[in-house]
Amino acid sequence: MKSMTGFAKRQCITHDNRKYTIEIKTLNSKTLDVNVKLPAALRHKELDIRVFVTPLERGKIDFTITEESTTASAAHVNNELATQRYNELKQLANELYQPTDNLLQTILSMPDVWLTDDNTDLSDSDWETLSCAIKETINEADCFRKQEGEILKVDILKHLDLIKQKLSLIPQYEQERIDTAKERIHRYLDEAAIKDVDSNRFEQEIIYYLEKLDITEEKIRLAKHIDYFLQTLENEENCGKKLGFVAQEMGREINTTGSKANHVEIQKLVVEMKDELEKIKEQLGNIL
Repeated sequence: MKSMTGFAKRQCITHDNRKYTIEIKTLNSKTLDVNVKLPAALRHKELDIRVFVTPLERGKIDFTITEESTTASAAHVNNELATQRYNELKQLANELYQPTDNLLQTILSMPDVWLTDDNTDLSDSDWETLSCAIKETINEADCFRKQEGEILKVDILKHLDLIKQKLSLIPQYEQERIDTAKERIHRYLDEAAIKDVDSNRFEQEIIYYLEKLDITEEKIRLAKHIDYFLQTLENEENCGKKLGFVAQEMGREINTTGSKANHVEIQKLVVEMKDELEKIKEQLGNIL
């Protein structure tokens, strides 16, 4: 089992002495939602990087690479672009009757008029080094997800076991439930001053009444859903969506049991089971 929450970070220095920091953050999402941020020299590699990230399968993934040169980079002005910017701003200033004294300073503050050696593309050998580091970082994020998944699994099993325990407590109240129903009907008859009731007909009415309130099937189905949930949890990978569907079916059986309970202690158990199931659903929202 894997969580959709993950993190990994590592650094890579290429042969031409460029230092890259690779960082991956993953959160829960219904689909694979990848956000990639790259330095200018790597933007043409974005599609390759998205392919690398695909094995993470699902989640909101923020993938970032930042570049830091380990040597001082010589920067020089792009004369052609700077001249073009200067002429454009000067013409605009004249049209607006504004001073042109500080135009050169304004132009030199524009990042795009400066050229550095860092603007050159990555060589094939350096890309191979960086791509290996990217894959290793993705593997680390995946391992982080597995560790988080095991933590979630322990918590889910705890809540599931509590549901099983509370389900097992219901039968002890069922005979009392039947006796209470009979007593209630007898009381209604006494209050209505109805005498000479046919005992056979009375028993038939009691049976009909209790059949409408019978929760045997709900208990059996809930127990089967719990067993199936456990089997899926133990034997299948990336089962978050499937477990979500099983949890919905468990919720239906618990709700039906509550609506038919007609007994305060059973209804308390139902409320407690629903509470544990909600805790499971919260965790399933982060399971891959």
